[in-house]
Amino acid sequence: MLVIPAIDLRGGRCVRLRQGAYDRETVFAEDPVAVARRWAAAGARRLHLVDLDGAREGGLANREVIEATLQAVSVPVQVGGGIRTPAAAAYYLTRGAARIVLGTLPFREPETAREICRQYPGQVLGALDLRGGAVAVQGWTQSAAGGALEGARTLEALGVAGLIVTDVERDGMLGGPNVEQVGRIVAAVRVPVIAAGGIATLAHLRELAALPLEGVIVGRAIYDGTLDLIEAIRATQEGA
Repeated sequence: MLVIPAIDLRGGRCVRLRQGAYDRETVFAEDPVAVARRWAAAGARRLHLVDLDGAREGGLANREVIEATLQAVSVPVQVGGGIRTPAAAAYYLTRGAARIVLGTLPFREPETAREICRQYPGQVLGALDLRGGAVAVQGWTQSAAGGALEGARTLEALGVAGLIVTDVERDGMLGGPNVEQVGRIVAAVRVPVIAAGGIATLAHLRELAALPLEGVIVGRAIYDGTLDLIEAIRATQEGA
């Protein structure tokens, strides 16, 4: 199970939001590239970059910082936030991103998302962001039709290579992951699943390690220091 550090970008800085609320922001670093190098040096085998401005407004708002990060580290990087056209998908994938993440597009323009998945097989992940069991889109500011399992199956049918399942209400709160919800989704799809939201301790990682997950995304915990990334990677490599 991979432990994947998240680097959330807003206004060119590394930040974290609580429950996806843009007015509940904490700035952790002015230089996201240095943060990426730090997590890679700690042993991260993949990084997760999110353009929060792009996610809310659409478009590649933090593309310069993301490009600089892609050039600065040798580990694979998955990039999400604001990727809503084939051109935007191509932009990052041709500049070194290992994978891109689609969240809003599959639920607003599914045929466009399907075409991107066809064009880049194995390189497109679907973001299943859940608030109260409903699918959240547009930088978590709006809802899409259908519940968690319907959303998971929709993404799978479009051809994504895997899912990132985030409990929005737990994200940035350090209160523990929604293991039950993640387990139901893992059982409902055949594609690999990455879990996110609420992870703060090694005990939380052990809970998730009981599921057949590809990985977990950690954010606020490694910035606040409640979870040491090196210890987390070691624990999961040893089987937690």
